[in-house]
Order: sequence, then C-alpha cells, then structure tokens
Amino acid sequence: MALDKDMLDPRDIRGEPLANDEVVDVLNDLLENTRDGGYGFLACAEEVESPAAKQLFASRAEGCRQAEAELLQLIGAYGGEPAEGGTAAGALHRGWVHVKGSLGANSELSILESCERGEDTAIARYRKALKQNLPAEVRSVVERQAAGAQRNHDQIRDLRNAARARG
Repeated sequence: MALDKDMLDPRDIRGEPLANDEVVDVLNDLLENTRDGGYGFLACAEEVESPAAKQLFASRAEGCRQAEAELLQLIGAYGGEPAEGGTAAGALHRGWVHVKGSLGANSELSILESCERGEDTAIARYRKALKQNLPAEVRSVVERQAAGAQRNHDQIRDLRNAARARG
C-alpha cells in the first residue's frame, strides 16, 4: 500500500528550519520508536506459532535494526547523543504481549492485533516528525522509514484480517 498522502504534504510542515539540537530531538524520538518496534516484533515472534508470522516478525525486527543504525548515524552527524533504550509505553506493550502468552491468551489473532496497534503508534510518531521543517537529508530518511512503517502496518493488518477470517 502507498504511504498516506497526508504524511508527506508539504503544507503540513511548520515553522522555520530546525536547529541541530531540535533535529536531534526529533531523531531521538524516532530512535526510541524504532527500538520499540524491533523489541515488539521480537516479542511477537516469540509468542506466535505460525512459521509465516514468525518469519514476518523476525524480518520486521531486522528492518527496525537497520532503521536504528540510520538514525544513530544522523544523530551523530547533527552533533547529538543517542537516546538510551525505547519508551516506557513500548516496554509496557511488550510486557502485555508476554503476559498474554504466559496465560495462554496469545492467539495469533490477539498478537497480530497488539502488533498492529504498535504500528499505529509508530506511524503517528513519523507523521509528527514529518510535520517539522527537517533538513532535506533527514526528511528523506524519515520519509523512507515512515513508508516502511506503513508497509509493516499493512502486512500485519492483512495477516490479522486473514486470522479473523479463519477464526
């Protein structure tokens, strides 16, 4: 699926070009988001039984690691220090996935629904970042990563829909 057109509309860009420290703040927010995604996909992979779902989650986790490396490079290029870890909300979400698994309530459908909610959060954070007046090279990376988050969401949504149809 195509990236939501609202995500890239130049009319949504606000304000003057960001100073380097503001660029680093935006990048660190996305870095935490990307780490949450990688950790979340690995947690989901541990809880599902379907080989196709395990493969998808492992592949998405690897994509998050690649996105993290890009963000780390940009943060350094703008003179910043990378944030440590992910977000508290992301950790809570992963904990919930594992609790459901330990209680036996981890149907593939419920895991896919949880993962889809995580991708909704990621997309929202990318939309927020893209409303900032980012330098061109940063915007290019953020747009590409946002498109990847949208693809992740769409793949997970399609698997969720298939799981609903089976159940």
